[in-house]
Amino acid sequence: MTYLWGKEERIIVSDVTEPDGKVEQLTITKEIADANPNDYAIVLTAANYVACRLREIPPMGSLADASLVRSPAAVRFMVSAMMNPQIVKGALCHALWILTPVPELLNGRKVICHTVVLADVLNAGAVYVPDKSHVVVDRDLVTARSAADIEAYCQKLVETYESISTNPIK
Repeated sequence: MTYLWGKEERIIVSDVTEPDGKVEQLTITKEIADANPNDYAIVLTAANYVACRLREIPPMGSLADASLVRSPAAVRFMVSAMMNPQIVKGALCHALWILTPVPELLNGRKVICHTVVLADVLNAGAVYVPDKSHVVVDRDLVTARSAADIEAYCQKLVETYESISTNPIK
């Protein structure tokens, strides 16, 4: 899900290409403002520029108001998800940017992230753990350093879900 800005769908294109030059794309048809995180067992926040755009204060391109940093629908969605310890939250690479507008969500939480967002994550009160596995689990929050760690990240998401869920994956 993402912001559809009044359209029926939005196509997200990968800005990371493989050596063969193939560009990946994903068609999104679910508006995040209409979503309830309690309808999901696991919530993953996309990384890189996507996390940055999800923090955009409407209307798109406005100068906004600093008092509105907590107001974007995606931020509100993640705040609600963070309040429910039965939902596994996943943040890969730059994805913790979606939580930094509400620093109390990260305050004291152990995380790992890409170094590009490290200052923001530290300023939000998180405890950076440079684990050699590149994946850190703090209760219901699973973080990973980058897409290079996707396999270990996904494994920890499943393990975390199975450890806190009353309906483990079969």
